[in-house]
Amino acid sequence: KLAASVPRESLVAPGTCFGKFTKSQKFRLSVTALDFLAPYAKYKVWVKPGSEQSFLYGNHVLKSGLGRITENTAQYQGVVVYSMADVPLVSARPLPGLRGVRGEGDLPHLPFVPQGFGVAAKSTQECRKVDPLAIVVFHQADVGEYVRNEDTLT
Repeated sequence: KLAASVPRESLVAPGTCFGKFTKSQKFRLSVTALDFLAPYAKYKVWVKPGSEQSFLYGNHVLKSGLGRITENTAQYQGVVVYSMADVPLVSARPLPGLRGVRGEGDLPHLPFVPQGFGVAAKSTQECRKVDPLAIVVFHQADVGEYVRNEDTLT
């Protein structure tokens, strides 16, 4: 009841902004929600290093830039986008001095850094037989928005 007398412009909310409501009253997630979405993402997409920069500039992911996709991803399903540059290469011989989960020579656990999120334009099965220039992930948000919209992101 007391907040009703405070103008909307004067309200302040501490914490992380997950997104904003549009004029049509739909909620749009922003890139600030990425750190909270990524650990719980069921469907993931990895883009090739050459296509990563295009995604970080706000473009959709094309089939030619798709590295990997989670099995059984449905069309229009939300996905978190990762870079293939983060995927460790598996060595045929043990790496000296590295201690992983299983012992000497294992690769250490390297967490993947999410680059953004979007919506799958095609299902996993459709991605296998689609044209290389077809869009497979619609861009929603990416970490490049921190630089592009640093004044408006709160």
